[in-house]
Amino acid sequence: MLTTLNTVYTDTRAADLAWALGREPLPALAWLDLELDRSKIQLRLLGASHQVLLEEERGTCSETVACMPGSRTPLPLGVAKRVGDWEYEFAAHVEVLSPGSFAGRAQELLALVSEHPHGLVGVFPGSPYAFTALLAQRHAGQVHWRTWHAYPQEGQLVATRTRVGAHAGAPRFTASSGV
Repeated sequence: MLTTLNTVYTDTRAADLAWALGREPLPALAWLDLELDRSKIQLRLLGASHQVLLEEERGTCSETVACMPGSRTPLPLGVAKRVGDWEYEFAAHVEVLSPGSFAGRAQELLALVSEHPHGLVGVFPGSPYAFTALLAQRHAGQVHWRTWHAYPQEGQLVATRTRVGAHAGAPRFTASSGV
């Protein structure tokens, strides 16, 4: 799903992004509710980037990557931790691209995510390549999502990958339980 966000572009530099786990839902400009097997996922576009809310019978998890005033947790390259009965893994990478390469990569990502049934893209005013994109899926009993935050004025594209799955000691769903 592709949407144009009616807001001021507030996270205008990749270096302004911060990461947080477990935050309450923040005001969203657009969202996409998904149900993947027994997982309820809400992909949320914020004025300052993204938030993903995950809910299953074993609990909830929220990830926020955004410009958060007062946050002291910058965007990490990687995180692996246990959240309740889940194993949570996060990775981020910043690509620096030439203007021509940036435009081509932006067009590719906009097409890929906006046409995917589990994808949400928000384009910010001022540039067709200033966007935040989120794409979720469930595979092998785990929930995965990827995000892209585009900063055309810097030629930077921030890509993140997240995986949330059952902790090794936690009860797992089996194929016979419908998952």
